[in-house]
Amino acid sequence: MITASGIGSGLDIEGLVAQLVAAERAPTENRLNRQSALVEAELSAFGTYKGALSSLQDTLASLNTLSNFGQRVSASSNDDIVSIASNGSAINGSYDVSVQQLARAHSLASGSYAAPTDVVGTGTITIRFGTTDYAGPDPGPESYNGFTVNPERASAVIAIDGNNNSLEGVRDAINAADIGVNATIVNDGSGYRLLFSSDATGADNSMEISVADTGDGNSSDAFGLSALAFSSAGTNLSQTVAAQDANFTVNGLPISSDSNVASGVIDGVDITLKGLTDATAVTLSVSEDTAGLKENVQSLVDGFNAFLQGTRSLTAFDATSGIAGALQGDASIRSISTQLRQALTSVVDGASAEINSLSQIGITTTRDGSLEVDEARLDAALANNFDDIVGLFAAVGLPSDSGIDFIGAGDDTQVGSYAIEISQIATRGLYTGGALALPGGVATVNAGNDELSLRVDGVDTGPVVLTQGVYASGEALAAELQSRINSDDALLAAGVSVSVSFVGGSLSITSQRYGSASSVEITAVDTTSAADFGLSVGAGTQGVDVAGTIGGVAALGSGQLLTAATGSEAEGLRLLVEGGLTGARGTVDFTRGIADQLNTLIGRFLEADGILDSRTDGLESRVDRLDDQRDRLDLRMESLEAFYRARFNALDTLLAQLQSTSNFLTQQLAALPEAGSLNRN
Repeated sequence: MITASGIGSGLDIEGLVAQLVAAERAPTENRLNRQSALVEAELSAFGTYKGALSSLQDTLASLNTLSNFGQRVSASSNDDIVSIASNGSAINGSYDVSVQQLARAHSLASGSYAAPTDVVGTGTITIRFGTTDYAGPDPGPESYNGFTVNPERASAVIAIDGNNNSLEGVRDAINAADIGVNATIVNDGSGYRLLFSSDATGADNSMEISVADTGDGNSSDAFGLSALAFSSAGTNLSQTVAAQDANFTVNGLPISSDSNVASGVIDGVDITLKGLTDATAVTLSVSEDTAGLKENVQSLVDGFNAFLQGTRSLTAFDATSGIAGALQGDASIRSISTQLRQALTSVVDGASAEINSLSQIGITTTRDGSLEVDEARLDAALANNFDDIVGLFAAVGLPSDSGIDFIGAGDDTQVGSYAIEISQIATRGLYTGGALALPGGVATVNAGNDELSLRVDGVDTGPVVLTQGVYASGEALAAELQSRINSDDALLAAGVSVSVSFVGGSLSITSQRYGSASSVEITAVDTTSAADFGLSVGAGTQGVDVAGTIGGVAALGSGQLLTAATGSEAEGLRLLVEGGLTGARGTVDFTRGIADQLNTLIGRFLEADGILDSRTDGLESRVDRLDDQRDRLDLRMESLEAFYRARFNALDTLLAQLQSTSNFLTQQLAALPEAGSLNRN
C-alpha cells in the first residue's frame, strides 16, 4: 500500500519523523561507536601483541635446542683433496692426512648382445655382498678363489621368467629389487652390455652373482642366464672395476676404510677423501664454533629488543598529543613483561657458577629496558666457558656416569640433582642354538638344512633360504645366516633386524631391539637343521627393559630408556642407559636455562585459556554486548519512529479537518448578503 504523509496539511511528516528519530538515536549511537572503536582497537592490539610474543618465541628455538651447543667448526688446507665435517663430540685438534688409495665400488659387465631386447635366459639371480678373492685375466691367470659374505648387507633372489628375460627385462628386475646394485645397458661399440655397479664402495661390498639357469639347466656355462654369473661356479661376467678400500694415514697412523667418507676415525669427525695426496699432507683442524653460538645469542637479544619496541608502541602515552596506546595501563601486559624480565635477569639454578646469568656473558639491560651486548665479554665467555653456556640457555641434564645419556625432560621436570639407581640393564631377545656340527672344520649347507623361518620382535619371516655350499667356519655360516635373515621382506618393512654370531660352538641370533618387545623365535626348520646346525623350533630368551629409580622414585623403563615417574619432582626426565652395571650410577643434574624458561612462559601466555585468551575473550564478549545494545537501539528507534509517525498523521488528519471547516466557513461567509443591500430592499 502506498502512503503519502502530510498531504492534508502540507507538513513534511517523513522529514520531521526522521530528524526526531535521528536526534533521539545520536547520543546512544555515538556512545556505542566510541565504545566499539575502543574495544576493536584493543582486540587488534592484543592480536599484534600475540604476534610479537610468538616472534620472540621463535628466536628462542636455536638456544633451546641441545644439538646447537658444543658444535665444532672444521677446516681443511686443501678441500679438493680431503674435506672435514665435525659435530659436538669432536675434540679440538689438528691432523695431517695423506691419501694413498681411494675406495672404489665393484663393477661387472656382461658380454655383448645385438640389441637390448635380446633374450638372455630364465631362472633366478642371487646377489650377495662380501669380500671376493679374485684375480683377473690381466695379467692372469684368472682365478676365483673364494667369497666371504658381509653379514651387514642383505642379499636378494631375483626371478627371471618369460616376462622379463630380455636384457632390458633383467636390468629392470635388478633395479626394482632395490638391493644396492645399479644395472644399466651400455653400448660399447661392439654391442649392448649389461653393467652391474655396487652402490657401496669397499672390498667387503663386492658382488657375488649366482645363477640358477632353468633355460638350459646349466648354471655355469656362458649361455642363457648363466652368462650373468660371477661366482665360484663361473666368472662369465667381466670385472671392470675391483672393489677396494681407501687407504690413508692420520698423523702417520695407517687407516683403511670401506668408504671415502671415513666416520669415527677421529671422534665426532667425518673425513671425506676426494683425491690422492702428493708429498704434502692435507692439514685438518677442529675448533669450537663460537661464531654460530654467538649468532644465536645475538638473535635472542635482537628478538627481545624488537618485542620490547612493539610493546611500547601498544602501551605508551604521548603527552604532546594526549594519545595513549590501545593497551596503555593493561594489567595483563604489565604482568607478562614483569615475568619475562625476571626470567632474563635471574640467576639460573643449577648452571655452572662461572656462567649462570646473562650478565656473565656480557648481556646487560640498558636504562630504557632493552638488552645490549658487550662483545668483548661475550667473546671471552665463549672462548673460556664454551661448554658451560648450554646450561645458561637450554633445559639440560648432565649425568655423572658416562654410560648414561640425557635425552630430554618434560614441562613438569623440576630443577635439581637426582640420584640414579639401576636394578636391571636392558637386554635384547636372544636365541642360542645347540652345538654346530663342523665335520672337517667346515659347515655345509645343502637341501636338507638350507631353510628356516623365524619370528623376530613379533614379526614373522617368510622362508629364509641359505646359499648352498661349504662354509669355512662357524663365523662364515653365521654371516650368511645374518645376511639372509635381514633380507626378509617382512623384517625390512617393519625395520626389524638381527645379528648372528658363532660363540662357544653354537649359533646365536640376537634381535637388534632392546626391551621386553625384543624376541627371537624359530618357527620352522629344515629336515637336518637341528642335527647339522643346532637350530630347532623354539623360543629364545625374551629381552627385558631397563629398570631403576630416578631421585629415589621407581621410573618407567622401555628398552634402554628410563623415564622419571609422573608426580615425582623429576617427572618427564628421560635417560638412555646403554649398559654398565646395576646399582648406584651417580646423579643427573638438571637445570632450565633462560631460553627454556622464556619458551615455557610464552607458551603459557599464548595457550588456549591463557591470560591473553582470557583478555580477548572478555573483549569479544564486550563486542557481543555492544551488538546487542545496537539491536535494542534499532528496535527502540523503530517503535519511536512508528509513534512519531502515528502522532503526525493524526495531526495531519486534524489539520486537514480544520482546513476543510475553514474553507466551508469562508464559503458560507462569502455567500451572505452585504449589509447595504439589505437596507435598499
